[in-house]
Amino acid sequence: MPLEPAHRRFLPAGSALRCAGGFLLLCLLAALGAAEGAEREAAERLSPYFGTKCRYETLHPHLLREPLALGPPQSGFPLPPASCTPLQLNAVIRHGTRFPTGGQIKKLAHLHRLLGQRNGSCAASEALAGWSLWYREDMDGQLAERGRHDMSTLARRLAARFPGLLAPRRRFAFVSSHKARCLNSSDAFRDGLRQALGGQQPPELGNDPTMLGDIKINDTLMRFFDLCEKFVRDVDNNDEAMHEVDAFKVGPEMKKVVERIANNLCLPVDQLNADLVQVAFFTCSFELAIKNISSPWCSIFSEEDALVLEYLNDLKQYWKRAYGYEINSRASCILFQDIFRNLDQAVLESKNSKPISSPVILQFGHAETLQPLLALMGYFKDKEPLKANNYHRHMNRKFRSGRIVPYASNLVFVLYHCDQVQSPKEEYKVQLLLNEKLLEFPWSKKTVISYANLKNRYKDVLQKCHFAEVCNIPQNTTNTVVL
Repeated sequence: MPLEPAHRRFLPAGSALRCAGGFLLLCLLAALGAAEGAEREAAERLSPYFGTKCRYETLHPHLLREPLALGPPQSGFPLPPASCTPLQLNAVIRHGTRFPTGGQIKKLAHLHRLLGQRNGSCAASEALAGWSLWYREDMDGQLAERGRHDMSTLARRLAARFPGLLAPRRRFAFVSSHKARCLNSSDAFRDGLRQALGGQQPPELGNDPTMLGDIKINDTLMRFFDLCEKFVRDVDNNDEAMHEVDAFKVGPEMKKVVERIANNLCLPVDQLNADLVQVAFFTCSFELAIKNISSPWCSIFSEEDALVLEYLNDLKQYWKRAYGYEINSRASCILFQDIFRNLDQAVLESKNSKPISSPVILQFGHAETLQPLLALMGYFKDKEPLKANNYHRHMNRKFRSGRIVPYASNLVFVLYHCDQVQSPKEEYKVQLLLNEKLLEFPWSKKTVISYANLKNRYKDVLQKCHFAEVCNIPQNTTNTVVL
């Protein structure tokens, strides 16, 4: 889908004065076209820096043109069908594109009122004051229609990649967080599967060719962070845990951004802060992701601003969901162990020449589900922690949340049975896909590993990480917070 123009356009200052005679209309049209082009360029220029608010297509631009295209072939994927057969696909999927939260909408409404109340002439403020605030607080993080599209097309692409697994007569296990955006995402994914397989179903299966079971709500797996008492106490509900984020908000890099945006909007700098500037930036991202338009909010930000705001978002993800505190990732071991229990079951059934009882397992959660899991596995870890005072040293960091957990992000474990007569330990192999791209294992440049070797690499987590021991707070302890 091509990027549409925003619903309001503004003629560049002085352009009409340069037009004369019968060429006035053509000149006006050319000026409007130039303005539209500039807005499009602004949104696309900023799009890589939206962090967890990134649309999936930022990673895969070809999907804007062809939503079902699989992209260029990847060397070594899938494993050669002559010797390897996929046995199980186990996926953890973030919900699709959503609306802003109620809190974000309130902040945006406050900023919008500030722009409407200011005195004097200011083109940028007047343009944004005239922008229609169409978000309602009851939207509060709900799945957008674009989010259903994300899920439906992802399902159809996965069916095309793994036709032997996502096929008629196969049973699919669906697991979801209780949140509506996740339940609706799983429902949209099911619709995509029906479309992908609808022409292949045996007559006796009627309208349900995939033999889809019910969607099971399991917050223990998909929202483990809510159930981990130590995480909730020490990180989620502890203001001190975000001290690096708070320090960056008032640090020199963010202070310059706030000053620049205040100047762009002709507002006193004391009326703005990092949170209001961030919500304006996110509004640019929401308009692009939800409506596929370039919002007028995009025009007030430079790429330099975007880099700073991306780091602010990444700091929060790092300290609250990833490597900042060990409890963040260790709490996800309950999900990690469940994935391996299912892989173990498939290996056992294969060895006993039995049908695989759960060939496809699809679990729908949040960025907060995926990010800790990837940290537990050792992915995207920089040598130096992300802090408020080392922004410039992290310009080329690995940890960029927009490239890891955008909307519709997905981590897929693929288990294969391979013909390895001379090396029985290599009979079962695993590949990982992150956002439909092969993922190298953290300790090597390889993209395939024997299942036995993979389990050995993570034996500490699989054998010694017990959710209750990691997360429970003994009844007789004080409320001392340890970070």
